[in-house]
Amino acid sequence: MGNTLGLAPMGALPRRSPRREEPLPNPGSFDELHRLCKDVFPAQMEGVKLVVNKVLSSHFQVAHTVHMSALGLPGYHLHAAYAGDWQLSPTETQQAKFLTWQFDGEYRGDDYTATLTLGNPDLIGESVIMVAHFLQSLTHRLVLGGELVYHRRPGEEGAILTLAGKYSAVHWVATLNVGSGGAHASYYHRANEQVQVGVEFEANTRLQDTTFSFGYHLTLPQANMVFRGLVDSNWCVGAVLEKKMPPLPVTLALGAFLNHWRNRFHCGFSITVG
Repeated sequence: MGNTLGLAPMGALPRRSPRREEPLPNPGSFDELHRLCKDVFPAQMEGVKLVVNKVLSSHFQVAHTVHMSALGLPGYHLHAAYAGDWQLSPTETQQAKFLTWQFDGEYRGDDYTATLTLGNPDLIGESVIMVAHFLQSLTHRLVLGGELVYHRRPGEEGAILTLAGKYSAVHWVATLNVGSGGAHASYYHRANEQVQVGVEFEANTRLQDTTFSFGYHLTLPQANMVFRGLVDSNWCVGAVLEKKMPPLPVTLALGAFLNHWRNRFHCGFSITVG
């Protein structure tokens, strides 16, 4: 008796194990849908500002902001954030008076995010502002969701629904929000490691106003500098230059903005520690 060699019948192909699909990513929060594009644009600056950030623990951090301006009274802003199941939002104080209260709750699943925000809740006066967000990743590149804003106060009650979508490619991201209050569209493109550009379109049905903006972001890593600029359809131009001062945790920023239509000019300087 010899050894027997078993051969597979002709035409039969070996079975391949099924390919495991990668799980869908979390879409992030609703407020971050246009974040990539907005980070390209320079932030408005006016007067002198000092910001001190302090991390107290892995879950709790605070920020102190002092702002002095020729257009208004000096102000102090305290921001306290808890990175846990619940987050305490910014509480502003000016002239030792509390102005607003806001409570945020967010839950992030594997491929979706749900957020609930309550602003200025007043059980006695029967007034509240509630904002609910939901985002769902349908594919690795497509995210859909919506926002519901509900407000109630004596003699007034209403709600606004907004639908949102975002498509992310390798080098660009397109985002669109559409609702009864208007529309907001943005396009972000990364040309290379140093150059980024962004385009925004906003339409407000209540104010009957539309705005088109173009911004650019230039990074100079060897000089530890970042330059941001913008131009929009309201004849506004502006730019901000940021300079980091290693090894110190200090960032200096100088900005200037000019509105040709209204003939207004303002500039600002800020120091950020931490």
